[in-house]
Amino acid sequence: MTSLALCLKDLGIEVTGSDTEEIFVTDEILAQRKIPWKVGIKAENLSPLPDLVITTGAHGGLENPEAIYAKEKKVPVITHAEALPLIAEGKDTIAVCGVGGKTTTASMLAVVLDSVNFHPSFAIGVGNIFPVQTPGRYDKKGRHFICEADEFAVSPGIDNRPRFSFLSPKVLIVTNIEHDHPDIYPTIADTKRAFRNFFEKISPDGLLVACIDNPNVRSVIDGLKVPLATYGTDAKADWQITDVSVRNGRSQFVLESKSGVVEDINLKVPGQYNILNAAAAFVTAHFLGLHNGKTKDGLESYLGCRRRFEKIGEKNGILIYDDYAHHPKEIASVLGAAKQWFPGKRIIAVFQPHTYSRTKALFEEFAGAFSDADTVAFMDIYSSAREKDTLGVTSEKLTVETKKYRPDANYTGGHAETLRWIKGNAKPGDVIFTLGAGDIFHLHKELV
Repeated sequence: MTSLALCLKDLGIEVTGSDTEEIFVTDEILAQRKIPWKVGIKAENLSPLPDLVITTGAHGGLENPEAIYAKEKKVPVITHAEALPLIAEGKDTIAVCGVGGKTTTASMLAVVLDSVNFHPSFAIGVGNIFPVQTPGRYDKKGRHFICEADEFAVSPGIDNRPRFSFLSPKVLIVTNIEHDHPDIYPTIADTKRAFRNFFEKISPDGLLVACIDNPNVRSVIDGLKVPLATYGTDAKADWQITDVSVRNGRSQFVLESKSGVVEDINLKVPGQYNILNAAAAFVTAHFLGLHNGKTKDGLESYLGCRRRFEKIGEKNGILIYDDYAHHPKEIASVLGAAKQWFPGKRIIAVFQPHTYSRTKALFEEFAGAFSDADTVAFMDIYSSAREKDTLGVTSEKLTVETKKYRPDANYTGGHAETLRWIKGNAKPGDVIFTLGAGDIFHLHKELV
């Protein structure tokens, strides 16, 4: 919603908002851009009456007090999912879908296109992108609009259509497909069906850029009749990643196409997953007609974004990093990258599970996701406002299950208890990773 608000502001529209009392990573950029918000979701916030109300699926979605009041007063109400294509109208939409990598891949593309003065517009769900210094922008000069394409429901329980079903992308990148959001998609087959329907929207002059290292992606694109370019480490990829190395704080790899293009690419961000993200951005830029050398320079200038392998600080010789990872595959990827990026250092993972439904559905996968951490602390599950039932799952139970794979697993509970555990266990030379989509980042102020 923040990046959308920034785009609207660039269009000369007066924007206000409502939010919970909780401090969030997007507060800083909203304050910089002088976009005010009121605390709480309540009808009296719509005074004076606006011309339009845009709501997310959170806090009651289309049935939150402000949406209901707006309808009573004949003020149009639309969802974030409907607003994105309205902002993109008249531009070529480049969308990124998948369970992990959406934000980073979209951010890399925004940086690359910005670096060659393509004047990209973008709305990306993150606190900030470095070095463009904003997660959202609308530029009338450019022809491209970059965004994330999310498979979650438009308004859970009210409109369960996938949010990305409203988009009509010219270029669509799929980073991976995994079983996520079990409250909306009971099985992986349901998830795959939603993605397949979305892929079929690609026009004959567009392109689907797909990571075939992911088995579910390979399954979904099988027999698909749309323009397609695949990427990955797999030898069958149209663009194959080879010769991966990590040294001196840089990731390096070779990207080779079936048509004979061979490029050495350098990144300042870690992890095999970021190499895959960069490959997707490169393939897309190549399709858009960018000079390969310029694309490489743009990728090398990318410095990451908020809550994605983000360095928070250092205290008493202890490094503190943060990541939004909240799915088992994401956690395993981040910790694998951490082990590679910090050889010989002890990795401490502090995880706050997000939603009871996800934790229960992926319980075994979560338990096995911490093999690259030396020790793990589990905070209490951060529940969603849409969940009223704990489903019998707890972080204590997850800790017990994780001990089968990672004996040094610990249940720490709330923020205060977790801080005490960290301060009692972290030693100079260690690297702490806070992981999760909830409010775990509130630990940082005390830690640094």
